[in-house]
Amino acid sequence: QLQLVESGGGLVQPGGSLRLSCAASGFTLNNYAIGWFRQAPGKEREGVSCIGPFGGGANYADSVKGRFTISRDKAGNTVYLQIDSLKSEGTGIYYCAAARRVGLCVISTTWTYWGQGTQVTVSS
Repeated sequence: QLQLVESGGGLVQPGGSLRLSCAASGFTLNNYAIGWFRQAPGKEREGVSCIGPFGGGANYADSVKGRFTISRDKAGNTVYLQIDSLKSEGTGIYYCAAARRVGLCVISTTWTYWGQGTQVTVSS
C-alpha cells in the first residue's frame, strides 16, 4: 500500500517561499502521476499542479502558474512543490496524491492515494 507523507509546511510572510515535499517510504514515485492540492479554510479542496510519471510533463492551475513549480528528485522517491510569491489566499492544507497513469497528467483525474497534508499559513 502506497503511503504518502507531505512535509515542508509552515508559517510564511506574504511574498515568501516554501518548498513542500511528498515522499513515499519503500516505493518509488517515478511510475506514478503525482498531484498537489490545497484546501483553504472553509473551502473545497482544489488541484494546483500535477506531474506525469517517468519525467512526464507538468500541469498547473491558472491561479498558480508562474509561482508554483512541481518537480521530482533524481532518486524518484520525492516530489516537490516549490511555492514562490505566496499570497494570503495560499493559506491552507496542502496534500499530495498519487495515481497510476501514463502520459501527461491531468489535475482533475481520479487520484488513488492521498497523504495527510501539511499546513501552510501565509501571514504577516
